[in-house]
Amino acid sequence: MGLFDALLGRRKVAGPAKTDRLFAITTAYVTLQTSFEITSRGAAALVFQPLATADFSQIVRDTEEIVRATGSETGTTVTTSDDQFGVNAVSESLEAGGYGDRLLCAVFPFKERRGPLYLIYNYKRGSWYPFVPAGDGHERVVERELQLKAQIGQELPIEPELERWFPLWGVPV
Repeated sequence: MGLFDALLGRRKVAGPAKTDRLFAITTAYVTLQTSFEITSRGAAALVFQPLATADFSQIVRDTEEIVRATGSETGTTVTTSDDQFGVNAVSESLEAGGYGDRLLCAVFPFKERRGPLYLIYNYKRGSWYPFVPAGDGHERVVERELQLKAQIGQELPIEPELERWFPLWGVPV
């Protein structure tokens, strides 16, 4: 960052974290199910900050088209929705198009006998954290989140700073 950037209030944005940590979920699925009776809800979502440029919009459209075509070949249902979070399945294309810094998180919904829970991957930090909502309100079950941290900490790189465990209320997955 140069003097000109500092004077104008710009700051250097760190690039997105390595996505290989994202793929740790593939082995964690097995442990969650076999050791803790936590099952996947068979969905996932990417949350990104949209940008009003033509090439960004084109990357999103192209990726959605590819994902839909691949989904139809495998029998997977693919849906997208625009909501307060801007959820779409476009991670790799955004990164390849130079927009990896727009990726916020990946959300993986699970269920257990106690209710729903989510594992959230923070792209900027390159780490995971659990989110366990309590009922219909905007409350969370922090005790269960801490238990999950202890249970899956060997499987996933868990975010050490608890204040960075941001809840995602109303995420449509």
